[in-house]
Amino acid sequence: MKFTKYILMGGMLLCSSALVVAMPTTPNRCTTLFAQNGESTQLIQESLDQCEKGKAVYLESNNNQHFFISGPISIPSERALVIQSGVTLRAINRASAFDSGKYTCGTLDNHGNGCQPFITFNHVKHSGLYGSGTIDGQGNLPLLDLANTTWWSLANDAKEKKLKQNNPRLIQINHSQDITLSNIHLINSPNFHVVFKESDGLMVWGIQIQTPSYARNTDGIDPISSKNVIVAYSQISTGDDNIAIKANTQSAQNMYFFHNIFGTGHGLSIGSETNGGVFNIKVDDLAMDHTTNGLRIKSDQSAAGEVANISYNHVHMHDVKYPIVIDTVYENKSGHNQANWHNLTYNDITANTGTVLIDGSNAQTPFNLDMSQVRFPDNIIWKIISAHVKH
Repeated sequence: MKFTKYILMGGMLLCSSALVVAMPTTPNRCTTLFAQNGESTQLIQESLDQCEKGKAVYLESNNNQHFFISGPISIPSERALVIQSGVTLRAINRASAFDSGKYTCGTLDNHGNGCQPFITFNHVKHSGLYGSGTIDGQGNLPLLDLANTTWWSLANDAKEKKLKQNNPRLIQINHSQDITLSNIHLINSPNFHVVFKESDGLMVWGIQIQTPSYARNTDGIDPISSKNVIVAYSQISTGDDNIAIKANTQSAQNMYFFHNIFGTGHGLSIGSETNGGVFNIKVDDLAMDHTTNGLRIKSDQSAAGEVANISYNHVHMHDVKYPIVIDTVYENKSGHNQANWHNLTYNDITANTGTVLIDGSNAQTPFNLDMSQVRFPDNIIWKIISAHVKH
């Protein structure tokens, strides 16, 4: 992949002619906080705000106490939070703690934006989350201020009633640069785990995301209208897209995913919002096991756009229901946008079962795809509409 400028980000150098990747280095500590009973929101936030630039607040165990309970936290520029091995930072299981001011967090409506995220990076640079400890969104536990309700049950109610749930995201990154997530474990998110929106420079290295397949709308990592993203040596199992690359307000471009493992989830997706353009995406050495979808590009007339220079290499799938999906009528919503998807490369792709779905009905020009390097057994079903596919 080629990038148009130099960026030094938490262990990787992106430059105009090459990509050099190295494991991120954990920042030195400015202070250490020890696990304690009760809520720690204010203590953690004040420690981050007062931390010397370029350093990190460390969360440590305290004898037999290994948990911190907290409400929303904001990570400032040039600071980091390090969660040490054996330590868990838990989101307090109270909807009112995450309310964004409209008193709708923990309810259903037509908007779904009534909650603050658990951890926010907003208009910051050179910040991150490190350590092999755990961030637990506690989406599975009853909320203390909503009778007989969990975040996940609220999401299921929203589906049944055709509404949107007001649930907090675990990590939200907005309009930021050079953000690193290294070795951290993310579990039980109430909503999306990591959203990287309209930002430049994300390094995700060696993290684990683990949320059950039945937890609705728990995407793993969503780069949205952003650029210069690397996800490496990570394991992702969720109840929705493992990765979802979206482009609405502006393009999504220059992303590299390598040496990753996906469990349950809806696969590595591009879309459904592609109207801003998705360019220069490379996937290398990806294993998927019991993922619903494998490699998926999806959109429709409401949000289609240009998708170009997408390269899938050395992807191996086991018991994946739909190993390859290229769908221009994903939800068949109305609109006037047509899909302009080209330069899609599939090299050394294997699967043991499943159905390939390719529907070019809403493409600007008919798809002409070369999948001769896709090695599928005879039991794979190919469903092809409005496309020519060599396989």
